[in-house]
Amino acid sequence: MKNIRLATAALAVTALGLTACAPPTAGGGGPTADNTTGTLRVWLFSEVNQDPKTAVVNDAIKEFEAAHSGSKVEVQYIPVESRAERFKAAFNDPSSAPDVAEFGNTDLANYVAAGGLADVTDVIKGWDEGKDLDAKILATTDVGGKNYGIPWFVGVRALYYRTDLLKAAGLEVPTTLDEVEKAAKTLRQKNSGMLGIAVGGKSQFSAMPYLWAYGGDIATEKGGKFTSALTSEASRKGVTAYTNLMKDDICPPQTCAEMTGGAAVTAFNAGEAAMTIGGDFSYKAVADSKVKDKFAVVALPGTSKGSIAPAFAGGNNLGIFNQTQNKTLSADFVKILASKKYQEKMFGAMGNLPTFGDVQQKVAKENAYLKPFVDTLAAGTKFVPVTEHWATIDAQGIFTGMYQKVASGQATVDAATTDAAAAMDKVFGS
Repeated sequence: MKNIRLATAALAVTALGLTACAPPTAGGGGPTADNTTGTLRVWLFSEVNQDPKTAVVNDAIKEFEAAHSGSKVEVQYIPVESRAERFKAAFNDPSSAPDVAEFGNTDLANYVAAGGLADVTDVIKGWDEGKDLDAKILATTDVGGKNYGIPWFVGVRALYYRTDLLKAAGLEVPTTLDEVEKAAKTLRQKNSGMLGIAVGGKSQFSAMPYLWAYGGDIATEKGGKFTSALTSEASRKGVTAYTNLMKDDICPPQTCAEMTGGAAVTAFNAGEAAMTIGGDFSYKAVADSKVKDKFAVVALPGTSKGSIAPAFAGGNNLGIFNQTQNKTLSADFVKILASKKYQEKMFGAMGNLPTFGDVQQKVAKENAYLKPFVDTLAAGTKFVPVTEHWATIDAQGIFTGMYQKVASGQATVDAATTDAAAAMDKVFGS
């Protein structure tokens, strides 16, 4: 997710480390009623800086209510941290459920398995703007060939670096992952006490691009069944390359083995790191920080010059609850709030990167800082395994634990990947 502003303060605060609840049990099939008027109940995530988001949402509500006489929208802003309990209760008790909700894209498969979300494939197909949704981002809402959410915003990460420190060290901007490691060593050597690059064992969305850039993967799927891919030669190369950054000559393990993505960006903002991997959702905070006049951003490079490492496509969706008795009204409201018009407004208010390709290009032309992130999206993104089992793997820290064990010296790459793969496969087979 952004955030969940997932995977943005949530990915500023969470972003992304989204952990969903275990699958609850929803009732049977969806209701037959489809009211033409009435009150829509909507759940959206609360934000640290709530007012700008509320203002945009209120504008969308006014537009919806003007077009739907006799109907009104009631919005409740819920904390990201309590979403698991709230959604589980709503799935089990339709009387307490909203009609429409915002949720992180890594939570989607779990919610679908619970029977809580409505299939909105036809809503998207019948929507004039639906054809312009970024196909890679839309794919993150696909479970079994059906879409269960409309992408509301997306978040990807890129390489932040100190322009002054690279210049003083006589370094060029890294153009490969190998050059990132070499530059990080030099920068730490020339700046006593500074992290060459702030990365962390708990920053899974910074680690994933390394895994994918080397040709590895988290898991493979065949016939609806997932199997861990962490023990492949390519995956182990990616794990090795990332954990090489968490060494005394770059980012000491006593500091970095347990570091999260948010903490890494905080260290960069405080002037404690020469580089870091941060999201588009982090940019405004960096631009207001201690290093505001001394940094730049480029797409995180791949293994060869000119290539871009595949990024994790985090973000949030808008979806319709399966038990709603206001299906058409819900679809109409979602199409307004998720429209190009309001995604662009939400970008202006919150910095949320739109999910329409043409709107991404428009805001990038008007905001030069977005170019590395839009280039990263264009180069190709990847996602976590789309299965309800990922929530359990995430909650148990199986994936991040692998990196922490290697960084802290508790296990070799081969041993850590073998153990993580076995633990994943046990969950996949449950």
